[in-house]
Amino acid sequence: MTAAGAPAFDAGFRATLAALIAWRRDVRRFRPDPVPEEVLRACLQLACLSPSVGNSQPWRFVRVGDPARRAAVIANFSACNRQAAEAYPDERAAAYRRLKLEGLREAPVHLAVLCDEATQAGHGLGRATMPEMLRYSVVTAIHTFWLAARAHGLGVGWVSILDPAPLVASLSVPPAWRLIAYLCVGLPQEEHTDPELARHDWQPRLAADRLLLER
Repeated sequence: MTAAGAPAFDAGFRATLAALIAWRRDVRRFRPDPVPEEVLRACLQLACLSPSVGNSQPWRFVRVGDPARRAAVIANFSACNRQAAEAYPDERAAAYRRLKLEGLREAPVHLAVLCDEATQAGHGLGRATMPEMLRYSVVTAIHTFWLAARAHGLGVGWVSILDPAPLVASLSVPPAWRLIAYLCVGLPQEEHTDPELARHDWQPRLAADRLLLER
């Protein structure tokens, strides 16, 4: 600990953190084992410590357990997935159809993560010129949850091949809540250091030095 009481993060911690980030994967293949409630709650608690514009904390987590609502989400994905495949030329469409892009049927936990765009928390600070900062704040909470879940041995899969409007309607939430992510959570069937889309030749990782511009 430092003199002010803040923790000192040493080289060992930094190496562990780097390993955690490197091993965070978008998981699509889940074991059926239930997720311990205390573990899920701990991960959500850490997610709620994420930074947010004006301290607005606009994230809203909805655990979807009702079979009819889950079936609606799966049907939503299936329709959107067909449309997405049809938008690619033949060779790329065939490669797309070979990919496993969700674990909706297998994952024991479904979490819809939404942004409350009508929140009064934060009093509008920091978003007069960039109202999208509310949604970006929710994304930080999602990433924090993802890392926390990985640290507990859980896998998380972000399903984005969905039509948000009917999905949100099926959840019976306030009209000002906007879908940011639909997450599948559970114990992964397998572990990989490389992203599935890189492993199956869809898109390799880009080198970090290609993504940094100097001005």
